[in-house]
Parts: sequence; structure tokens; C-alpha cells
Amino acid sequence: MKEKNETMNQIKQQADTQFSAGIYTDAIVEELNAWQKENKVQRLWAHDATLWTDTDESKWMGWLNVTSEKSEVPHIEALANEIKAAGFTDIVLMGMGGSSLCPAMMAKTFGKISDFPRLHILDSTDPAQIRHLEANIDLKKTFFIISSKSGSTLEPNIFKEYFYTRLQTELNTTEASDRFIAITDPDTTLDTMAKNEQFKAIFYGVPSIGGRYSALSNFGMVPSGLMGVNGNEFLQNVEPMQKACSPKTLVKDNPGVVLGVILGICAKHGKDKITLIASPGIHSFGAWLEQLLAESTGKMGKGLIPVDQEPLGDPTVYGDDRVFIYIRLESAPDPEQDRAVHIFEQSGFVVVRLNLSDIMHLGGELFRWEIATDVAGSILGIDPFNQPDVEESKVLTAQLTSLYEKTGKLALPSPFFSEDGMELFTDEKNEHEISKLLVGAPSIAGYLQAHLNRVKKNDYVDLSAFIEMSDEHTTLLQESRVIIRDTKKVATCLGFGPRFLHSTGQDYKGGPNTGVFIQITADHKEDIQVPNHRFTFGLVITAQAQGDFTVLTKRSRRVLRLHLGKDVYGGLQRLRKFLR
Repeated sequence: MKEKNETMNQIKQQADTQFSAGIYTDAIVEELNAWQKENKVQRLWAHDATLWTDTDESKWMGWLNVTSEKSEVPHIEALANEIKAAGFTDIVLMGMGGSSLCPAMMAKTFGKISDFPRLHILDSTDPAQIRHLEANIDLKKTFFIISSKSGSTLEPNIFKEYFYTRLQTELNTTEASDRFIAITDPDTTLDTMAKNEQFKAIFYGVPSIGGRYSALSNFGMVPSGLMGVNGNEFLQNVEPMQKACSPKTLVKDNPGVVLGVILGICAKHGKDKITLIASPGIHSFGAWLEQLLAESTGKMGKGLIPVDQEPLGDPTVYGDDRVFIYIRLESAPDPEQDRAVHIFEQSGFVVVRLNLSDIMHLGGELFRWEIATDVAGSILGIDPFNQPDVEESKVLTAQLTSLYEKTGKLALPSPFFSEDGMELFTDEKNEHEISKLLVGAPSIAGYLQAHLNRVKKNDYVDLSAFIEMSDEHTTLLQESRVIIRDTKKVATCLGFGPRFLHSTGQDYKGGPNTGVFIQITADHKEDIQVPNHRFTFGLVITAQAQGDFTVLTKRSRRVLRLHLGKDVYGGLQRLRKFLR
């Protein structure tokens, strides 16, 4: 009986969703009553596709029972102990999107655990990023994970070719193969390759779980277990949230449904900029959440726009399109965030408070948001499981790289303006609109100002940077986005390519046409050849940027590319100066 009471208290603690929504409270309560009256929670758990668009949604609901994955934990632990005993100091996970964002969050949240190897994530084709990673590992003491649900994703496959070839220069083929494992769905090309090359192990995904919903499956739990996270305890702590989100709970007390209804109703009333505030100990949670929200809801001209890692500002710099979500780590809260969120509430903004007791309960928060995203998707009338615009960008990138394989040439557009080693690119329509707003003689600063003068109330500005994701670059770009936010009073987003293409990129192309985009590219000081291919990693990221740019212009997005040239850091400093 005591154990039962403890479980119920844990459910109550995790189910607590506090919010202040002002004039939208009645609409939220009305929607919650409708979900109760129409048995919509039961229908969600029954995989009823009519809750969304009545297409193939029922095929993608396997994540609801994901704690059944606990049966995999002993195999993960056995491999983890073997890797630790063998003296490996580092593990590199090579993946994109749903295959990398949860492991990246776990690596940053838990850090280096006792005697286990440190987990690194490679999800960028930028040559400088790859060289930086390689400089921080001992190749002979590093274990590699190739993670791809489809098994055919370009980036992890060429990462594998590079590091497998590098290892073969240090070890024999058999030893090199023994340093690799694969995480993929059954019968994929990666599955076949891993078997043919005799990888040490293959862990399988569940075909009914889509990539961005796979955090609590092998795609998230294998890397976490190998870096030393206790998988049994982590998954066991998900169960109270599963129960709290089940049909057995009244809708008004259901933490996932309440959150989803708030998000959906607010979005229908124009409050679609979901501004994430997470305690410092879980600051990387937002990168995982960005993909879940953006890729799931951003389509058919609708969607939630997640705003992650935007520095906190005075209430006067925010528009009325914001919803603030405060995910507070109760074991290590930030007093400055507490004060800021209180001020936002007092200023009349919609604020949602979610409390997380400690980092070992992070899995429950993942599950809460998966439920909430599906509920919001139902209210918005979209399919939360597809990603049509992400696929189009992938196709265009593949076409460009395939053409280079055949011809040795990559057809790229010409800049419409150049100045001191920096170049500007856009399509004919955008160039015409920007030029109409240009004040004075043409200059990089003038064109940037003209482009940003296209920003309207309740728009957002996105900086898409196809450069190395270093601390120095991030700091400069963060400063630039704050200048834009404070000047234009609009939400700002920052993403590094190609990472964001497998995440927020869907929202930017398929969601509401309220984004103003500055795409940032640069030359590569030292490129890296991709083994067994004619192209380099530098060419791949160039093709990815062009594919992204092409789809944005096809969707009539307001976009301008700024090419920094060879001095990336200096170029970012100049960008900040231009914005000021």
C-alpha cells in the first residue's frame, strides 16, 4: 500500500502543470472539456487517425508503449561494461535529427559519468567541425555508433566512411569493424552494411516509432547507456508520467493533454512563438524539443515556432505572439530565471510552468511533450508524424551531390552584391523586394537593413548558419539575434546547418509564412575528402545550404544569404556590427 501511495504522489508531482493564460483561459477550459466529453484521450491511445487527418497516423504510435524497451537494457549494459573494461575513453555518435538530438541532450545534461567514456555527437558536415571532433579524441580509444532510422541518411553514412577509413590506417579491418555498432530499423541498408562488415552489434528501432519520437527507444537509450546512464532507472521514472497521461486520468489533470491544449489554443489565437526557458542543468532540452514541435506541427501553413536559447529580455521587447514555457529543474533552479518568469506573468504574457524534480526524471518530460505535441497537432488539424518539406530538401541535396559525382561540377548561383570578401545571394523576387527598401548606396549593411525592414508584427527572424557550431560562433550569433529581437520586437531563432534541416527546417518551409531568414555560409579553410566519393564534406554542406535555400524560395520565404568568405569569425563580428 505504501508503494502504491508513493507512486500516486509521484504521478501528482509530475502531472502538475501551472499556467496563466489570461483571456485565453476560457477557450483552454472549453477545449479540455471537449477532450473529456468526446473521449479524445482514449482515441489517442487507441491510435485513432481521425483525431488528425485520417491518413496513416495510426502507423506511428508505437512510442506510447516505449517503456517496453526496458527489455533491451541488459544488452545495453553488457556492451557498456565491455566498452568500459576495454579502456575506451570516448564514444562518437554519428547521426542527424531524431538519431542525434536526444543523445546530445543526454551528453550535455549528464556530462562525463565516472569511469565510462565521454559521449560526443557528430551531426555536422562542416569540415572544421569534423576536424575539431577528431582533435579531441584518441582514435585508438574511441568507439563509434552509426544511428539512422531509415539507414539511408546521407550524413551518418559518409561520417562512417570517413572514420572507418581513418581507423583502418591505425588497425586492421577486423579490429576496425569491432569498434562500430549500428542503431537502425530492421532490413535497412545500414542493417545490411553492419552485418556485411561484421559490426560489433546492431540495435534495432521500432518501425512504428518515428525518428523524433524515438528518444525513449534504442535511438536514445543505447547511447545514453553506453555513456553510463542507468537505463532501468531512467525508463522506470517515465512510467508515472505515462500513467498520468493515460485515459485513466481526468483530462483536466492530464499533464500532456493540458499542455497540448494550451499550445494548440494559443496557436489558433496567433500565439505561436513557443519561447522555451529551461534551467541551466537542462539547457540542452530545448534542442530536442525544437525538432519535436517544429517538425511535427510546421506544415500546411500552420505550426508552432519554437524559440530556444533566446537570452531573456525586458517584457517590452516581446510581441503579443509569445507563449513562455518554463521548464524548472527543482534540484537546481536559476533565481534569475525565476524572477524573469514572474515578471512575464505579471506583465500579462501566457506562461506555463513545468517542474522537473531531477535529471533522472527527464524521460517523463520527453513523454509529456510527445503527448502534448500530438494534442496540439489534433487541434491544428495536421498530421504530426510526417515531414514533407524536410524530404524535399534532402532530395535536392542528393541531386546536387550526385551530379557532382558524375560531372565534377556543382552549379551554384552568383552573388548579386559583393563587398570586402563578403557576398549576398537571393532569388530574383527577393532581390527586387529588398532593393526597393534599400536606403543610400548599395552595401552589405544597407541590404541587411533593407531585408530586416521587411519584418512585420508577429513575424520571426531566423539565423541559419552553415558553419562550425563553436562556442565563439554561437556567442556572436546570439548577440546578433538579441540586437534583432530588441530592435524589431520579434522572436528570433538560431540554427546551425545541416543540423537544423532535420529539425526546425520543416517548420520554416512548411509552417506559417512569417519567417524572415538570413542564411549564413562561408568558405572552408581546410576541406576533407569523403572516402569512396568524388566530393568533399565542404561540398556536401554547400549543397545542403543550397538545397535549403532553394526550397525556402520555392515556398516564397523572405530569405537572404550572407556568405562570409574565409574569415568566419571576422565575418560574424562584421555581421554584428552591421546589425548595430
